[in-house]
Amino acid sequence: MKLEYKKLGNICHGQDGCVWENLIFRFGGDGICRVYDLNDLAPLENGEAKRIATFKLDKADDICPHCNSVCFGKERYAEDDEYPLLYCNLYNSYDGKEDEMWGVCCVYRLQRDGEGFMTTLVQIIEIGFAHNADLWCSRRPGEGRDMRPFGNFVVDAENGLYHCFVMRDKPQKTRYFTFKLPKIADGQLDPRFNVNRVILTEADILSKYDCDYSSYLQGACVHNGLIYSTEGGTKSYTSPATLTISDPKAFRQILRLSLIYFGLENEPEFIYFVGDRCIYIDNIGGVFELFIEI
Repeated sequence: MKLEYKKLGNICHGQDGCVWENLIFRFGGDGICRVYDLNDLAPLENGEAKRIATFKLDKADDICPHCNSVCFGKERYAEDDEYPLLYCNLYNSYDGKEDEMWGVCCVYRLQRDGEGFMTTLVQIIEIGFAHNADLWCSRRPGEGRDMRPFGNFVVDAENGLYHCFVMRDKPQKTRYFTFKLPKIADGQLDPRFNVNRVILTEADILSKYDCDYSSYLQGACVHNGLIYSTEGGTKSYTSPATLTISDPKAFRQILRLSLIYFGLENEPEFIYFVGDRCIYIDNIGGVFELFIEI
């Protein structure tokens, strides 16, 4: 196994995001996205590359994704849309609330709006068994709560699959699930948000498997059918920056790599592929291209 990288520039602080052609969409935990040109990351006076646009996710004042994992799908809301559907998970946005909304992901239509962008919430996807201690979380009522029972979600656009994974504290494992990716017309109308809500049940699970425990899940994506997931924090954390690669077809983890060992010491947040280019961005906005040999 081999890892090399080169730094491309600096953008804003934030969570996960995605790349489409030359555009970096970098999301924050407040549902706000800043857009940059991957091919023009020359620093301005403040050290940050020029922002092309800034926009806020639709209905973010009512249902706000933390954007811990963000990705594009393949289906388009309309045939002539420039961008496919955009998936952003709630993660811990509602941590400590009466309803913490575990296992929820929002689906958006992304469009140009003059020189900027706009989104429209078009669907909500929810894990219907997120409180099942035999499947999703690992602690039953009266046993406390898992540290991070919220769940990350990534789309395998080419194969029409929806992968979900969650940290399970009691067995010290991360559990992965695979579902068929819902179509935009699927689900039943949620009157609160006026969009269809898809509730995935145990019967919808195509496969599941356990891997090493992922301490503090961060950004993730799918490339060539493999799930790339980052985790951990800075070098001062007990769980520093780490990259894992798992194979949902083989039901196993194929790589676990300490990024700090290679000098990537900041909290990992963003990982995405543009073709075969792996773009990685840390929490303070450092943009890198990774070269990974498995």
